[in-house]
Amino acid sequence: MKTNSALTIPNSITNWAEKYSEIRNHSVKICEPLEIEDYVVQPIVDVSPPKWHLGHTTWFFETFILEPNFPDYQVFDAQYNFVFNSYYETIGARVIRTDRGNLSRPSVSDIYKYRKYVDEQMDAFLQREYLTEEIKPLLELGLNHEQQHQELLLTDIKYILGHNPLFPAYKNEDVSKKVQSENIEMIHFNEGIYEIGFEGKGFCFDNELGRHKVYLNDFEIADRLVSNREYLEFMEAGGYQDFRHWHAEGWDWVKQNEAKSPLYWHLIDGKWMNYTLNGLEYLDLNDAVCHISFYEASAFASWKEMRLPTEAEWEVASNYFDWGNRWEWTNSAYLPYPGFKKEAGAVGEYNGKFMVNQMVLRGASVATPMGHSRNTYRNFFQTGLKWQFTGIRLAK
Repeated sequence: MKTNSALTIPNSITNWAEKYSEIRNHSVKICEPLEIEDYVVQPIVDVSPPKWHLGHTTWFFETFILEPNFPDYQVFDAQYNFVFNSYYETIGARVIRTDRGNLSRPSVSDIYKYRKYVDEQMDAFLQREYLTEEIKPLLELGLNHEQQHQELLLTDIKYILGHNPLFPAYKNEDVSKKVQSENIEMIHFNEGIYEIGFEGKGFCFDNELGRHKVYLNDFEIADRLVSNREYLEFMEAGGYQDFRHWHAEGWDWVKQNEAKSPLYWHLIDGKWMNYTLNGLEYLDLNDAVCHISFYEASAFASWKEMRLPTEAEWEVASNYFDWGNRWEWTNSAYLPYPGFKKEAGAVGEYNGKFMVNQMVLRGASVATPMGHSRNTYRNFFQTGLKWQFTGIRLAK
């Protein structure tokens, strides 16, 4: 079971510096298998070039920690605020998201120099007495922000390589747990009042606060994720041709995109192949289905005469099943919890302004960095997106 863990707050200056170095180095490690050409590609708007991720996460520490708090700090390049600002209106103008792949400059080597410069400055900052109690939460947010981008890095790299006609492998290793049981067991929960939301010590994002009571009717939830075998049965039964299982918007999505299968599935010479981080392989029928949109997850559940769990049901039940292999679609719109309040300034733009037209996913995935998962984590995406490591858990 994926533990209810979070980035532990260090209790000394040395530990903060060690944690910073550990997390920052992991981003570089993720990119080690890449060729220089891989760093620049942006196949679709949702995928950012790897070099942009490396620059943006560095910009976060420079902009929010060093510039306002480290005396006499000199920015590495004044133009980088325009290049690597993602969506912070408070911070100023920025390159629009669709143009990130057009940035042949700064070069990959320039961005690694940028990371080295900022990391050296951050090390000096953390070794002195500038890290006040007021700054620590912002530093912790920055480290968790970097971990979010580590997952996006791996996800975007897979999309870049998976849409190369040569289907090159990222690297050869088995990162996915298999579905162990052929049968799905449903876990029953009685109606009643439950509590959800983050509590206790440790880090959480603002959208996980505050903890509150919810009333749930009797429900049942599956003890495991849907497998490739089960999803293939849905496909072979005409699931993509039967409008009855789809939301109206989902059915429009099927027709507009000519959707026929999960992302990365390819029917070659009558055999289903699946692009993985190890390259193109025969479809593993026992693995959990992956790269599924909300529309597809909901249609599959309808075909099984079930439904997707709400995020409250998922959180209440999460201690009773194994999770962490796929981000799991829920049937809950991404909305603020009772009492939610956006922080002042740019930090307030982190989550709150995205609380519209998106659905919540729960859990974690094989791409989630260690120590970055907890059962109150609220991921969110638009209904038609499927490039993330998303899967299906059934409920009724």
